[in-house]
Amino acid sequence: MKTVLITGANKSIGFETARQLLHQGYYVYLGCRDMAKGEQAAEQLKAEGLDQVEPLLIDVNNGVSVTAAAGALSQKAAVLDVLINNAGVSGGYPQSATDVPVAEVREVFETNFFGVISVTQAFLPLLKRAAEPRIVNVTSGLGSLNLHSDPSWKYYPVKLASYVSSKAALNAYTIVLAYDLRDTAFKVNAVDPGYTATDFNHHSGPGTLPDAAARVVKAAVLGADGPTGQFFSDDNAPETGISPW
Repeated sequence: MKTVLITGANKSIGFETARQLLHQGYYVYLGCRDMAKGEQAAEQLKAEGLDQVEPLLIDVNNGVSVTAAAGALSQKAAVLDVLINNAGVSGGYPQSATDVPVAEVREVFETNFFGVISVTQAFLPLLKRAAEPRIVNVTSGLGSLNLHSDPSWKYYPVKLASYVSSKAALNAYTIVLAYDLRDTAFKVNAVDPGYTATDFNHHSGPGTLPDAAARVVKAAVLGADGPTGQFFSDDNAPETGISPW
């Protein structure tokens, strides 16, 4: 049975991603900052008959927590087949580049960028033991610098200094990570789940949780002939599914 760790998995897209992967036969570790919420999420899935799941305490902003989580998981599983870096924050509003508090930018980057690097590096030893390891970085269509330079793009006016910058940085890290692992069985990709109705955006998005999670799952279960180092976005590129960086 393949194993997957999903950060920020006790709610929203992360939780629905867990549900869909459980239906596909994966053993799922629900990464969560609050163990009580993680246990509650796991119990909800078990009540649906999806019992190959358990919470894993991990705060992606805390190096000690990340190291402890990697150690704890290594005691539970011989390998980790999939890592989904899903945990993320949006930051406060507005986010004008001229006056956004630097402390706020750092806070967003801690989760959306540095947290991903910390988690990825901590779990690489377990991932390297898998036959076909997969890393999925959940990004945003707003991380596309190419599209942000195009006035005709539908989201062109949505310039959020903290959030956009953090996701663009995450995309860049994804490219470098995929390159570094290019001669291995790893598949490393960034996935934009789309503008989805969640508490992250006060449920303002038009997309649904099942559709958003399905996009993440698709990258998580890529076969050996699947692409690596790509930015998947059905929202930005409905015809090809590949967004410009």
